[in-house]
Amino acid sequence: MSLDRPRIASLLANARHRAAGVLTEPEGMDLLEAAGIPVPRRILLAGSADAARLGSPPFPGARAVLKVVSPGILHKTEASGVAILDNTPDALRAGLAGMEQRFAGQDVDGFLLMEFVPHQAEPGHELLLGMRWTADFGPVVTLGAGGIHTEFLAQSIREDRSLALLSPALTGAGEIERALSRVAVVRLVTEPRRGRPALVPLARLAEIVGRFLELAVAFVPDPIAEFEVNPLVLADGRFVALDALLKLGPPAPVLPAARPVAKIGRLLQPRTAAVMGVSEKGMNPGRQILRNLLADGFPAADITIVKPGSEQIDGVKCVPSLEALPARQDLLILSISAAQAPEAIAAIAEGQRAESVILIPGGLEEKSGSEPLVARMRQAIADSRATAWGGPVINGGNCLGVRSVPGRYNTLFIPDHKLPLGRGAESPVAFIAGSGAFAVSKANKLATLNPRVILTIGNQMDLTAADYLDFLQDDPAVEIFAVYLEGFRPLDGLRFLETARRIVAGGRTVILYRAGRTSAGAAAAASHTASVAGDYAVTRRLAGAAGIVLADTLEDFEDLVRLFVALGRRRPAGRRLGALSNAGFECVAIADNLGAFTLAGFSPATVGALGEVLKRARIAEIVSVQDPMDLTPIVGDGDYEEIARAVLADEGVDAGLVGCVPMTMALNTLVKGGAHGEDLTREDSIANRLVRLYHATTKPWVAVVDAGDLYDPMAAVLEQGGVPTFRTADRALRLFNRWADAVART
Repeated sequence: MSLDRPRIASLLANARHRAAGVLTEPEGMDLLEAAGIPVPRRILLAGSADAARLGSPPFPGARAVLKVVSPGILHKTEASGVAILDNTPDALRAGLAGMEQRFAGQDVDGFLLMEFVPHQAEPGHELLLGMRWTADFGPVVTLGAGGIHTEFLAQSIREDRSLALLSPALTGAGEIERALSRVAVVRLVTEPRRGRPALVPLARLAEIVGRFLELAVAFVPDPIAEFEVNPLVLADGRFVALDALLKLGPPAPVLPAARPVAKIGRLLQPRTAAVMGVSEKGMNPGRQILRNLLADGFPAADITIVKPGSEQIDGVKCVPSLEALPARQDLLILSISAAQAPEAIAAIAEGQRAESVILIPGGLEEKSGSEPLVARMRQAIADSRATAWGGPVINGGNCLGVRSVPGRYNTLFIPDHKLPLGRGAESPVAFIAGSGAFAVSKANKLATLNPRVILTIGNQMDLTAADYLDFLQDDPAVEIFAVYLEGFRPLDGLRFLETARRIVAGGRTVILYRAGRTSAGAAAAASHTASVAGDYAVTRRLAGAAGIVLADTLEDFEDLVRLFVALGRRRPAGRRLGALSNAGFECVAIADNLGAFTLAGFSPATVGALGEVLKRARIAEIVSVQDPMDLTPIVGDGDYEEIARAVLADEGVDAGLVGCVPMTMALNTLVKGGAHGEDLTREDSIANRLVRLYHATTKPWVAVVDAGDLYDPMAAVLEQGGVPTFRTADRALRLFNRWADAVART
């Protein structure tokens, strides 16, 4: 059965209390019925006079339910507006008279007499089904525990098992059942338990959720803002909606016209560039940007400085105004005050002076009183978009701008001695950040990487995170999209997830840290970038369903980026882990934190090879061949490498972990100097041996150096050599599992 759309539209249009923004429960029940969702039989009674005419019970069964109907009483149970009565004429008349007296003088439309639906008040038998509009993602539908168990179970069950959250735009065939099958309370009734068959097929519940998704597509947000069924109960092998709460909402927001995203190519790889806001006498952000462009190899002859009264600065020609630019620029960088920005944007858009703009200044949307400035800029942009030219695309404002390796430029106005960026081989990473400070902080901490692009997008006044993801998905040189956001522009979250899903389906990775997770965090984000952070729980669920790797902490974000870059296109055949360490506690930690990994065990050939190494090292009597291998602190650099090589070569090992507690005198793990005689930079040190082993193997594996600051140089040698390196085994395995989960999707 499909939705009866004409009937639903009529019910919504003729709602008794439309002006108050609500539907009464009888109207909500009628709407559910029109959507093909089972509801109890029911009669709307005006009052005692109607009840007096009831000659016999209108429904079968020993009991009936009576509810007050009022636009001002949305939670009827708390207001004593629900009663379960004996299903006899006398009991029904008495119950109605009592409820009528209780609500005398209040705004009451009548009383709903409903069939009593017997069911068990247990987890899984009472569900909450809801839909609502979200600014970031449009309509979403949720299903979780209902009835009196709702809040308790939501807090008690692990977050990703407490409810299903679905977007109509992101939910394809078969995905409803997959999402529902992960919800703990759903599994209680749709799966066999201790020899008891499933109480209801999962497909039956998926059909109801599918109807709700259809309803959301057709009627959210206009006129439905929020619709909740609580509880949806399991009775006699089917689900029945016992209560309906529906709130009406305003029309969907009018979105700005789409940006000419193709022009991002001019922004990231410009042939010509102009800079406005360069100081001739001292070092300011504009002058630093100019120096950075020159240092990154952008030809001075292709740069123009907009500055009246100067002929050249740092060997670069100057022109007195935007109108004096010699030709339309691919990129124009505005490092000027917020007060100057509107006029500059207007001149660029009206005079067709540049294909793309990086707008550095903040204070445009973050502070009250800036509205006229913003309005002027937006009008100039809109007018230019209506022309055949299509207008410029604008990054920012309130940003540090862009560093583009293929574009040979860097607008991050921080000198190299304060922020030495990677200069080695280009890393297949596109780094997109809503915060410039976050971008430079992580660029410094991920200094072994040289991202292809670093984009600080500020308050997304024009170009958005989804625009960049949409454009960069076609760049084969980008394998990993590392994204930090404090908020989405309206419905930009949906576009972002749709594009991310395509990227993941193509075998690449999107890593996201979403900030603004609490009301306080959202307020801080709003004051910072003017992109108000939305509902974090919705982001988390939908992003996870799209295959995005979600970073729970800032430290996780850094390590996940390192891990995905280092492991590259390595893929495990399964989850069998081969591990070794020279510390017993670390072997126990490995076994305790396997997650979805299992210990592989070793083949007879590997057992024999390991036994030979142990004999040669004269430790066969004290070291057993097992997984994980506990090598004790006696094994030296060469034998350590050989044992690791044999473990990783075993056909039954899909992935590996090589741990090292480096204090032992048997290993060369210290920097040169002092009386110890060690030098970890020697070719035969354990760190350099492991680097060579990493590049000689194709299986995914990680290293662990569990020690203090004294051994940071050893960890650095491994990281600089491309080995994914962690400082504790439990953290290594937790994130290694995240990586394995993600690549299993591709």
